[in-house]
Amino acid sequence: MNKHVFAGLLPLLLAGPLAARAQANSTQPWGTWFIGTVILPGTSDHKLGGYAEAQARLNGVFRQYFYHELKAGVSFDIDPNFSVLVGGGRYVTSDYQDLSAGPLNVERRLWQQLTLTQVTKRLKLEHRYRIEQRWLDFRNDSSAFRQRLRYRLNAFYPLNKPTIAAGTWFLSAYDEIFLNPKGPVFERNRVYGGLGYQPTAHLILQLGFVNQANYNLPAYKAGQFIPQINSAKNNLVLAVTYKLARRSAVPATEQLPSQRD
Repeated sequence: MNKHVFAGLLPLLLAGPLAARAQANSTQPWGTWFIGTVILPGTSDHKLGGYAEAQARLNGVFRQYFYHELKAGVSFDIDPNFSVLVGGGRYVTSDYQDLSAGPLNVERRLWQQLTLTQVTKRLKLEHRYRIEQRWLDFRNDSSAFRQRLRYRLNAFYPLNKPTIAAGTWFLSAYDEIFLNPKGPVFERNRVYGGLGYQPTAHLILQLGFVNQANYNLPAYKAGQFIPQINSAKNNLVLAVTYKLARRSAVPATEQLPSQRD
């Protein structure tokens, strides 16, 4: 790897670990995320596309299952660097110490999304904007409705080819912020860094880590001021993506291997 390539990779290599360390007041033991996704990309001839995804999360490394989600969406490519999507999903959280007691909460979610991409000779950037509507049902028979805004900046850097296609190794890093209109306004920050490989035109494999930090609001309780604090957790991420192909599709433009979560 020559010095020019290394210089281009250095910001991606450092961004995830440094941001994760800076944002955490307290950390928890490492967890594990498994993500499986099937995508039907849009093309210049067929602008409609979509995806379906299943995800499971464990509180520890390969143990203590507590969470899963099932979701899908329909996308429309306005042009090769500009797409919109409408999606929905079901998210279930349980107590890993007592799974037989049933879910702690079940969430049903709908969202609208806009994605813009910027592609240079080597570095690829993706800006994703999302508005979410969330309906939550809790074990104690209470329910709630919440809304949330999300923005994610995702960077990709192919290692052995100028574009990400069959036979390409690549680095990926992103930072995503979650905003709650009712507070805490800055609800969550998610930082990811990983290594990916696309062995064929259809299959994408990624291994990485994500640091997810949740924030609370400053408050007064019993006459005492409680400052804003955050609780952060690192997770190992194993993601497998399969891209479907259309028989009549013309040669596709470069498609970034973004995680749909």
